[in-house]
Parts: sequence; C-alpha cells; structure tokens
Amino acid sequence: MFSDVVCKHAVVSPPQKMNAGYNPSMKPTMFRIKICGITTPEDGQLAAEAGADAIGLNFYAGSPRCVTEAMAKAIIDSLPAGVAKVGVFVNMPPTNVADIADRLQLDWIQLHGDEPPEAIAELAPRRVIRALPCGPGGLKTVVAFFQHCKALGSMPAALLADAAAGNSYGGTGRTAAWSELVLPREWLHGIPLVLAGGLTPENVAKAVDTVQPQSVDTASGVESAPGRKYAPLLKSFVSAAKASLRVDAGIA
Repeated sequence: MFSDVVCKHAVVSPPQKMNAGYNPSMKPTMFRIKICGITTPEDGQLAAEAGADAIGLNFYAGSPRCVTEAMAKAIIDSLPAGVAKVGVFVNMPPTNVADIADRLQLDWIQLHGDEPPEAIAELAPRRVIRALPCGPGGLKTVVAFFQHCKALGSMPAALLADAAAGNSYGGTGRTAAWSELVLPREWLHGIPLVLAGGLTPENVAKAVDTVQPQSVDTASGVESAPGRKYAPLLKSFVSAAKASLRVDAGIA
C-alpha cells in the first residue's frame, strides 16, 4: 500500500519486504539527462517523449514539486521502459528513505539535504546520488565530504553539483558556479558528475562545454510554473543537452 498523505516526512507507509527479484544495486547505467520535479504522469511522459532518460520524484515537503508515494507510483507506472526513476529526499531518516525506495523500486536515491556521509552507508546497497551546493569557494566543502565518505568506505554512486542557495534545497533556478568545477577531479575518485543548478535550453550547451559533466539535471528550466513542465522547453533542453553531451554519438 502506498501512502497518499501529502509529503509529510513523519508519515510513511509501514515497512514492507523488498519485492521478490528487486535488487537495488543492479540498476541501469548512468543516465545522461534528468528532468527533476515531475509531479504528474503526463509530465513524466512528456519528459520521456522529449528524450530524457531519467526523471526525478521529489519527496521533500518544502518543495512545490513534492509528490506523495501514491502520486509517484502513478508517474512510475506511466513511464516507458528505460527511463530511470530517481527519488529526491531532504533530511529524511535513511530507514524511511529505504522503505520508500524499495516500495517504489527506485533506480537511484538522491540525497539533497544536510545528510552526512554515514547516511550513504546506511542506504547501501542502494545507489545514492549525493547533491551538494557549489558556490564561490564551495568546492572545499565538497572535497571534505568525499574524503569523509572514502574514510568510511562508502562512496556515493554519483555527485550532483547544484547551485548554492542559502537555506533552500534545490529547484531555485540559480546557476551553479561552473568555474569551481573546472579543476582536476581526482577528488571525485572516478564518480560521475551530474551538473544541475539553473540549467535551461539556452545555457546547457555552455555549461557542458565549461564543466564537462557526465550528466545534466534541470527542473525549473523546463517549466511554465513550479511543478508544471512545458513541452517546447523540454524538447529544446533535451536536444541541446544531447548535442553537447554527444549522447547520440555514444560518447560516455
């Protein structure tokens, strides 16, 4: 049973056994273009039709793009095969995150709050994307976080670099400090970099050319209103992202 309580972190469905045959560590290869903040099956279908290979489902109550488990299940059921499902969580207890991820059979868990490296270890073997803000001088914090993860022996499956936005947790439309990411990346230890933060059809090509990420992620950049995706913007963004990431050319 899926909870239809609207985005309350303290209210989750009772823990259930993992579905037979579901192995959260055996998932598709790294996505390239993620459309985050999907709130309806129709918008999920629009993202897939535009060519995105991942969608984000936001379970953070403070977001205008928050969905319940029941809403997320309806969106997931409407998606074509091959589109990765990413659950976005902010400061939710790892046990609750794991319960939701397993019930919905999410492909990725994105931690977008103040979660410590220990949360990644608690969520193993599920694949975790750790979102961290990247502002002027902010890379030191990111490097320190990864060093802590390495010391624990529990690295995230990917890093999502977002814009620094004070007390906000993503989805603000602010642009990340791209110049901070144009550095030798030994500190990433080979982990894929997902670039987010204010990406639009107009700037995604420049962002990719500057930062050279493996993947890109947008929410507000393809919306007519918060939580409402706009088909022409989706198509333009995906087209520009594919060209700059050289997706059709098979470049990893």
